[in-house]
Amino acid sequence: MKRIPEQPDRENRIAFEIVVDAYDQAERAMGWYYYLQHKLQVPFKATCRSARATSPLEVGAEVDVVGLAAEDDCMSEVFVLVKYAKSELAVPLEQLACHAPEEQKCQAVADWHYWVARGYDY
Repeated sequence: MKRIPEQPDRENRIAFEIVVDAYDQAERAMGWYYYLQHKLQVPFKATCRSARATSPLEVGAEVDVVGLAAEDDCMSEVFVLVKYAKSELAVPLEQLACHAPEEQKCQAVADWHYWVARGYDY
């Protein structure tokens, strides 16, 4: 995966709002979880932007994001719940492009995409 260039504004938001005072992997994971929980007021529309072997979503599929997966499920990467058939399915947030009219939702999703694209981990 090609790393994207550093974005100072986003780096500052991540350092001083999302993972501030996080000293280990679990604290960084929870920092991200609570940041996204606060910013991603659900529901909102998203589109699958990449295929994953662990997800049945196809590129271009539109979904309704209805929540974050449980905290324990987000300790290695962020998963969101989407409506799928007649139930809900947890899929990686990295797999989705945000189409919410509210800027803060899409900014939060873009922050996560940036984190992953830069090769950062918890």
